[in-house]
Amino acid sequence: MTSPDGVRVWHPGRPVPVAALLRQQRRGAGDPTHRLDVDGWHWRASRTPAGPVSLAISSQRADGGVEIRAWGEGSTWALAQAPALLGDLDDWTGFVPQHPVLEDARRRHPHLRLGRTGRVLEAVVPAIIEQKVTGQEAFASFRALVRRHGSPAPGAGAGHHLMVQPDAATLRSIPSWEWLALHIDPARSRAVVTAARHADALERIGDLVGEHAGKEAERRLRSLPGIGVWTSAEVRQRALGDPDAVSFGDYHVAKDVGWALTGTAFDDAGLAAYLAPWRGHRGRVPFLVAAAGLRRPRHGPRMAPREHLRTRDQIA
Repeated sequence: MTSPDGVRVWHPGRPVPVAALLRQQRRGAGDPTHRLDVDGWHWRASRTPAGPVSLAISSQRADGGVEIRAWGEGSTWALAQAPALLGDLDDWTGFVPQHPVLEDARRRHPHLRLGRTGRVLEAVVPAIIEQKVTGQEAFASFRALVRRHGSPAPGAGAGHHLMVQPDAATLRSIPSWEWLALHIDPARSRAVVTAARHADALERIGDLVGEHAGKEAERRLRSLPGIGVWTSAEVRQRALGDPDAVSFGDYHVAKDVGWALTGTAFDDAGLAAYLAPWRGHRGRVPFLVAAAGLRRPRHGPRMAPREHLRTRDQIA
């Protein structure tokens, strides 16, 4: 292993389930920007404001410390931001479960938090790719995009076959036929390219903090064509760790939350009404339901990936 460009040992003073927190950012088990549980280390490649970085993050040590090693131009930025990535800014104050299922999930998973990457385009691109397709298809398209148009992660990350997502200039230069070869239809590819054209403005969203950061982030995100309520929530969850972000429009979320908490699947309107008492923390409810592994029984055949591409409207 090459010597890192920077090392930090973070002592959070609490248990930190490193792999579970980083899994929030991974897009499927084959995501080329992540490798988890490799000889006790968890690997992540990212593109910071200062340049690309490879991170190796240890599982929490016996002394309570988490060691973070970094390679690349973005090392200093990424090391400073690592606690936020691992949920250090997530404040559960004011959240009251109000339901036995949520109380039990919180009791069983007391150390789970929402991580914050601060990298908005990095979250926007895969979220757009995941619009209105199966997870299997979306993950495959994202892998292909990163492997064909991304770059090898710096330092030791390359030795672990990590890749960094393509930068905004590269995304803007990908021709239409190449997007089709990646099984990304014109509606979604246009949305990705539009986001890449506004990359600087998008990244400024990552600097938002405070009580109204999530609301302002949603306003800015949804001002772009192709970014609707679902995509905005998916981005805010990962880039900002927004506890109020709910993925309305998701194929499973409303149904699973309704089934887990009331025994009857919700639609989006029903989910919105049910979550109203938790405003400010609404995203924690589906977060805890998912952490508890509660999903309504699946009946009938699973949705199959499409065998052809056609233009489709973006999610509203």
